[in-house]
Amino acid sequence: MIAQLTAWLMHPLGHMIAALAAIMAFVGVNGLVLVYMERKVAGFIQRRPGPYEVGPQGLLQPVADAGKLISKQLATPEGADRLMFWAAPILSMAPVVICFLPIPFSPLLTGMDVNLGLLLILAFSGLNSLALCLAGWGSNNKYSLLGAARAVAQAVAYEIPLLLSVLAVAFQTGSLNLSVIAQEQTRGLLSWNVFTHPLAFFIFFVASVAETNRSPFDLPEAESELTAGFHTEYSGMGFGLFFLAEYSYMVIVCAVATALFLGGWDGPVLPGIWWFLAKVFGLIFVMMWFRWTFPRVRFDQLLNICWKWLIPLGLLNLVVTALMIKLVR
Repeated sequence: MIAQLTAWLMHPLGHMIAALAAIMAFVGVNGLVLVYMERKVAGFIQRRPGPYEVGPQGLLQPVADAGKLISKQLATPEGADRLMFWAAPILSMAPVVICFLPIPFSPLLTGMDVNLGLLLILAFSGLNSLALCLAGWGSNNKYSLLGAARAVAQAVAYEIPLLLSVLAVAFQTGSLNLSVIAQEQTRGLLSWNVFTHPLAFFIFFVASVAETNRSPFDLPEAESELTAGFHTEYSGMGFGLFFLAEYSYMVIVCAVATALFLGGWDGPVLPGIWWFLAKVFGLIFVMMWFRWTFPRVRFDQLLNICWKWLIPLGLLNLVVTALMIKLVR
């Protein structure tokens, strides 16, 4: 029986099915962990305890929140486009599983070893912007429509510096395979790309914060201005899918940053997967720290940061990288 199961898992189709099941389980558990983590980080920064009533130290609070979302009625606003309204949260969540497949958590733990894995992630993660646009347009709500317009403008702008920072590493490595890029950084701490491409790492991380609509770039939601932006009219699991997708995309961008710049699974003593996860959740902690530290930027400031600073710096970094590669070779 064990031999048959092993043979089935070694088959490409069996390996793919097992990887998809593992990713779906990870996404669900990760959502609970990050909800608890964010509320505890917020409590610590604001000098309050955070959730502590449900379970020991509030550990079961995310489970209670999930139960509340699941039990709520799914309501469609009057005048809304029903198809667009309900397609949006599904479209936001659907690409998540595909984006996790090329991520190398360790040398032996990759859902799908694809030569163009980085391109696959960038392509499918872009569908989230379309989902936000559908949510805002289909809700028949002025605040939702404003949030959708902001989301599209923000996504179009910050995808450019994100791609420029990724290209610098791809030029140096000569590959878009995340496993290959991570493997190139396993020759010690100084081989990590964060030391050879510090500017690219900075641009990538700032653009990633904006692409995931996290503070201080959370203008598509902007509770103080738009009540909740693109998801104002969503309740129950409609809102829950957007919520889970946001946390999943946080993990994806931080995992890509880890593979591109922070040595992937490289680290002493512990198995590689624990080093990879530690780096990913370290970056997520920084994103949460940003949320409870910096004020939200204005929309003109948001676009100025991208078009006047990040894109010129990204182009400069790319040109310098290309020249250095040309001189070395």
